Amino acid sequence: MDKSYLEEIKTVVKLLKEGKVILYPTDTIWGIGCDATNSEAVKRVYEIKKRIDSKAMIVLLDLPEKISLYIKQVPEIAWDIIDCADEPLTIIYPEAIRIAKNLIAEDGSVGIRITKEQFSKDLIYRFNKPIVSTSANISGEPSPACFADISDEIKNSVDYIVKYSQNFNQKSKPSGIIKVGLNGEVWVIRK
Repeated sequence: MDKSYLEEIKTVVKLLKEGKVILYPTDTIWGIGCDATNSEAVKRVYEIKKRIDSKAMIVLLDLPEKISLYIKQVPEIAWDIIDCADEPLTIIYPEAIRIAKNLIAEDGSVGIRITKEQFSKDLIYRFNKPIVSTSANISGEPSPACFADISDEIKNSVDYIVKYSQNFNQKSKPSGIIKVGLNGEVWVIRK
């Protein structure tokens, strides 16, 4: 890894610890993010997106083993799904814990995705906490497929824009979403 990459990771970790909001690349589309355990930072993300906070946002982790730090009891079926997933997949788990209350849905659930994208994975590893990941757009508008598609309104609203991957113009799409229940139930939300 080159020095500028590591310096940027350190800069972003410092900002996340201060409760700042970032614009960053993920394994799907560019995301608006913050410390997923900081309710004030999460509130700012809702404000930037002009989104009501009853519409939950997802969080990213770097390793599947960390899921059980934020979910009271991980349904057994989830591990099989994670092992089989070959594309980005967000899983909505019951009984979230240690996550900002305004990220948790009314039924106590939270969506978590394990990122495979290098920058976000390294960032979460260094930060050692989950990071919010929500599409870099105003709620109700189309999700930007690449950095160039992100509106100036969003860019001007965040505290920091990650430099890594801005010139990478491969069109991306949001992850699939499934919900799992404690008794092995699986619901497909988005393919």
